[in-house]
Amino acid sequence: MDLLSRAESWLCDMDGVLIRDGAMVEGADRFLERLRSTGRPFLILTNNSLFTPREVSEQLASMGLDVIEGQLWTSALATAKFVNSQRPRGSAFVIGKTSMHEALADVGYREDDQHPDYVVLGETQDYSFEEMATAVRLIETGSRFVATNPEPTGQSPTGSLPGCGALAAMIQSATKVAPYFVGKPNPVMIREGLNILGAHSKTTVMIGDRMDTDVRAGVEAGLGTILVLSGVAQKGQIEHFPFQPSRIVESVADLIDEL
Repeated sequence: MDLLSRAESWLCDMDGVLIRDGAMVEGADRFLERLRSTGRPFLILTNNSLFTPREVSEQLASMGLDVIEGQLWTSALATAKFVNSQRPRGSAFVIGKTSMHEALADVGYREDDQHPDYVVLGETQDYSFEEMATAVRLIETGSRFVATNPEPTGQSPTGSLPGCGALAAMIQSATKVAPYFVGKPNPVMIREGLNILGAHSKTTVMIGDRMDTDVRAGVEAGLGTILVLSGVAQKGQIEHFPFQPSRIVESVADLIDEL
C-alpha cells in the first residue's frame, strides 16, 4: 500500500515542519485540518523542552495553528516519564526551565541537590556555572545523567544558540559520563507517542525536518517517514545518511491533496 493511504496516525515534528522563525509554515494549518477532517489522530513531538504544553499551544495559536495541550508531546514530558518509569517517585537535580521542573513534579519527583537519583538537563538559556559545577559533582558521586535532547544548537532570528547537546557535552567532558538522551532520535519518545495515540508503528508516519533526529527516530521505531525541506535538512545532505526517509517533500502543504 502507498505510504499515505496506510497512514492511520501521524507523529509530527514542530519546528521546521509546522513553524519556522516564529511563523507558521505555509499550509501547516490546512495540513492539520485535513488530518482532523479525515479522522487521522496526530501527536506533535518536539525535542524543545523550553516550554510547557500550555505555552506551546498558546504560541501555536498565535501563529494560526489550533493544537490542544493533549496533542503535544515534548522531550521534557518524555524525560519525566522515562525517569519515573526507571525509579518511580525518585529525586532529581534539574537544570532547565519551568517546563522541566513542572514535568518532573507532575510524575511525583522531588528536587534534590544533595543525593539525587538523577541529574536532569533540559534546554535552558539561564544556566549558571554553579549549576553546571553541582551537576558535575553529583554525577561524579553516583547520580545518573539524563538529558532531554541531543541537538547542540537551537535557532533564533539572530542565529544559532547553544542547545542542550552542547551543555551536555560540557558536563560529559568534565565527568567522562555520557548522558542518556530521551528525546529524538531515541525511539523511546516515538514509542510513547504511539502509546498515547493507541497507534501501531506499521500504520503510523513520522514527519520531520531533520535526518539525524526525526527520520532516524522513525526508522528505528519502524515507522514510515517523511522528510520536509522547510526546515533544517538540505537535499544535498540526505544521501550521506545510512538511512533514508520513505518520502521527501518540500513542505506539509504538498501532502494535503493526497490525504
